[in-house]
Amino acid sequence: MTRTGWKSTGAMLGIAAFIGVVTGGGAIVLETVGEVIIRFTLTQWAGYAPSGPHGAPQFFPVSGETRNLMLIGILLIPAIGGLLSGLLTSRFAKEAAGGGTDAAIDSYHNGRGQIAGHVPIIKTLATAISLGTGGSGGREGPIAQIGAGIGSFVGRRLGLSARQRRILLAAGMGAGVASVFRAPLAGALFSAEILYRESEFEADVVIPSFISSTVAYCVYCSWVGNFGTLFRLRGDFRFDTLAELAPYTVLALVLVPAVVLYIKVFFGTARLSARLPGSLPLHACIGGLLTGGCAILLLKVTGDRSTLAVLSYGYGLLQQALDGQFTGWGGLKILLLIALFKILTTSFTISTGGSGGVFGPSMVIGGALGGVVGIAGMELGIVDNPGCFVLVGMTAFFAGAANTPISTIIMVNEITGSYHLLVPAMWVTALTFILSSRWTIFAKQVPSRAHSAAHKGEFQMPLLEKMCVREVLEDRPVDTIAADTPLADVLRIVASTHSDYFPVVDEKNRLVGVFSAHDVREYTYDQTIHQLATAADIMTTDIITLTPDEDLHSALDRFHMKNLDELPVVEREDPRKLLTMLRRHAITRAYRERLAELRQIQEEEH
Repeated sequence: MTRTGWKSTGAMLGIAAFIGVVTGGGAIVLETVGEVIIRFTLTQWAGYAPSGPHGAPQFFPVSGETRNLMLIGILLIPAIGGLLSGLLTSRFAKEAAGGGTDAAIDSYHNGRGQIAGHVPIIKTLATAISLGTGGSGGREGPIAQIGAGIGSFVGRRLGLSARQRRILLAAGMGAGVASVFRAPLAGALFSAEILYRESEFEADVVIPSFISSTVAYCVYCSWVGNFGTLFRLRGDFRFDTLAELAPYTVLALVLVPAVVLYIKVFFGTARLSARLPGSLPLHACIGGLLTGGCAILLLKVTGDRSTLAVLSYGYGLLQQALDGQFTGWGGLKILLLIALFKILTTSFTISTGGSGGVFGPSMVIGGALGGVVGIAGMELGIVDNPGCFVLVGMTAFFAGAANTPISTIIMVNEITGSYHLLVPAMWVTALTFILSSRWTIFAKQVPSRAHSAAHKGEFQMPLLEKMCVREVLEDRPVDTIAADTPLADVLRIVASTHSDYFPVVDEKNRLVGVFSAHDVREYTYDQTIHQLATAADIMTTDIITLTPDEDLHSALDRFHMKNLDELPVVEREDPRKLLTMLRRHAITRAYRERLAELRQIQEEEH
């Protein structure tokens, strides 16, 4: 097929399906390698086998309990993993360090949809090592970057345009998230929503992401042998009365400062790490050491081994909380400490150069805080099932941290298979999103499409149509030339001024023509006609004019008709009455200034 053939809608959807196949396979590899590393590091050397959700695939016959725990292993294994992951990324692909989603977002907005072809491979290995050795993080960010890299690679190989590469990059992101979380609808919407800080969607990527996410989900679930949900709910998860919104409102008020704390600690750790001497592998090693140290400290303080969920994914803790295994004020204390320490371990792992996503830890933090509010409400007699608050907390916390309210609501409902709590989830998510909208865990998000380099120029026409010529007229003298002025005098006038265009007027000072400095250059050395020719002989009478009330978009179209840089402005009622001359530069300058004003207003509002 020719290059043009790839540009049809049907072909693009077919390519998106292929990306879904490859990304689904990448998710399988990422999870398999990660679980193998966990088995032969944390489990075998440290005696800790992290538990997972009920719907997670069982790679090895382990009970999820921790026996014969070796604290030295808990301390050192994350450090070794951070060192190896840092060595891998610093040597082969520095952009593979960190969360992954931010790098994909940056490639979409500022990188013309290009990600180096080796990044998905390095990201897979670095993430499997980092998380498999106990680093705190999730798989969604890495698999999003892996899928984005696959989409970008395919787009480059097929010679597609920057816009089409961006679409395929986003389709790969959606496919990755859809597969690891078994949430095809949420994955597709996530890829369209995660790009912007405001509640805005990238509409062009939705349909291709639907295709890639569906295919990736089917590939992954076929391998797992289970098309069910990742988390399974036991008990009564319902919303029955309006009065229940009161404790849910309290949950939102608890989540907002936690979101801000999470973001500030996350980026504060990154800034501190950047100022430390030494290389990225060393920083990642120190981060791993601190992660292991936090896990040991929390274990010593509580004496409860479930607190080791601050390591690795931590999804098992969410399943335990949904199942109601944490009760009373003691359970509340454990969940609160896990939430706070998960913020620390995630920052120590990812912000120092380890590889892992921020969505998984966000669910753990939000779910644990939801459990705190739910248990407190139960002890006070106003809540029946704290697990409901765990689920809603999982939803709202990441929506607030990442500014993705819609896709996150759908994602959590998809991974639990329950929409019974949709109303409180929407309520808490909306409050959390609104109150924490000034902050984001993804630094490369832009406020809206108008701020994205991917859409540069798209918003020029609407803005120019709201401005008129009168607003941009410059206060400068106009050098008019009488029609009967001899060419010799015209040459002297042109040489003595800085003007490039000269309107020609008759004896009544009415506009009859225009000439440019370029038009008279060919006569400079032909002195035989200097006294014979006049301005009327060299001017053009086919004049393109503007009126003060015309919008600037129409004015630019006039400039482009003959690629002119300056045009006469005349009265609308009398097109021969010259008012002034307008330079094209004045329009572009006014546009840039107005756009900067609008962006400043948006930033102040946020």
